[in-house]
Amino acid sequence: MTELDEHVRRRYFVRAVVASTVGTTVEWYDFYLYGAAAALVFPRLFFSNLDPAIGAILSYVTFFAGFAARPIGAALFGHWGDRIGRKALLVATMLLMGVSTMIVGLLPTYARIGIWGAVLLTLLRGMQGIAVGGEWSGSVLMAGEWARPGRRGFATSFAQMGSPLGAIMANGALSVVSTSLDEAAFFDWGWRVPFLASIVLILVGLWVRLGTLESPVFAAIKAERKIVRAPVVEVLKTNWREVLETMLLRTGQLAPFYITTTYILTYGTQALGMDRTDLLDAVSIRAVGSLAVLPLAGHLSDRFGRKRIIGIGCVGTGLWVFVLFALMNTRSVPLVIVGLFVDGILQDLQYGPQAAIIAENFPASRRYTGSGLGYHLAAITAGGPAPAVSAYLFLTYQTSTAIATYAFVTTLVSLATLPALKDRAGTLDRV
Repeated sequence: MTELDEHVRRRYFVRAVVASTVGTTVEWYDFYLYGAAAALVFPRLFFSNLDPAIGAILSYVTFFAGFAARPIGAALFGHWGDRIGRKALLVATMLLMGVSTMIVGLLPTYARIGIWGAVLLTLLRGMQGIAVGGEWSGSVLMAGEWARPGRRGFATSFAQMGSPLGAIMANGALSVVSTSLDEAAFFDWGWRVPFLASIVLILVGLWVRLGTLESPVFAAIKAERKIVRAPVVEVLKTNWREVLETMLLRTGQLAPFYITTTYILTYGTQALGMDRTDLLDAVSIRAVGSLAVLPLAGHLSDRFGRKRIIGIGCVGTGLWVFVLFALMNTRSVPLVIVGLFVDGILQDLQYGPQAAIIAENFPASRRYTGSGLGYHLAAITAGGPAPAVSAYLFLTYQTSTAIATYAFVTTLVSLATLPALKDRAGTLDRV
């Protein structure tokens, strides 16, 4: 490769990484905004005829609809992402997410149309899930397939950074609106503003993504006519073990994540009587640490191995969750911030290298589909149920220890899965 070729490749690599980061940030902003609203807003507006505890559980059921739809999005967009390319599908997922999120901001509540408000809310949450289901794989592959083999853990970690960036923006937007308005105005119309503002982020994301080139790995597959006719069928036939292992690997990070970023808002406000703005700010501060830890974890996985870094994070997450709830129960905002910040660091040691190790376990010709299915099936088994299960456990046992124990058990699932995974660092070029 000539010096000019190297310079051109580096330039398009940077574009791909930026586009992946910006795109996932916008997608996760929309997805997490719904999660925060499901904890703080929707029980009161869409389930106002029920006891608050029951309303919270049902609100989390609509929240779960987005997770149930994510594997559908992974299969749908994965099929076409493995057949026509990564870039086109990433534009489509962003448009779908943007439209569904804006409509959430326009929905009439229970007071206006009764239970139909909750029904529509669930359907729109499903559309968000389909969009996210197609988003993650494409973003990771665009960054990873442009990167050099020895830097792919680091490169794909930037796509993972969209998660904390989206969380910061979503919680920050709700926090700003909450502190700027009185209680009545916030629940009347203020909560809608962050949903409607999504259109601005969507336009920025589309502008960035349209300026990228297709992944060189997919371009080579297309040139060599090695496109798979039915990627979903081929993945389920040939790579079902990798799909299952990916799903189980995700458990010990995904379930604790939604406990400590979504359910924690319900627990803090309803069980402890803490201020919702303080909690939103604490969750946002937690995410700030991720901006440094995720690329560091990706880099460390390039140097010391993906499985080793993930394992350290998994053990830390499982043990620290007991400390976190003990700090929560003090009702001290500084201690809650410390607890969540450390929790974020430990979870990010898992999350940062996951993008690379998952993608590397699937051949390029069916990687969009396979990595997406494994990653998003965990949304059904781990992430989606976590807030509702946590709410049920607290309602039943009236102690946070039950919730912490549940989170701890999920980390054991991931630890048991690690030995079965293959470490194929640097193999993203294999067809």
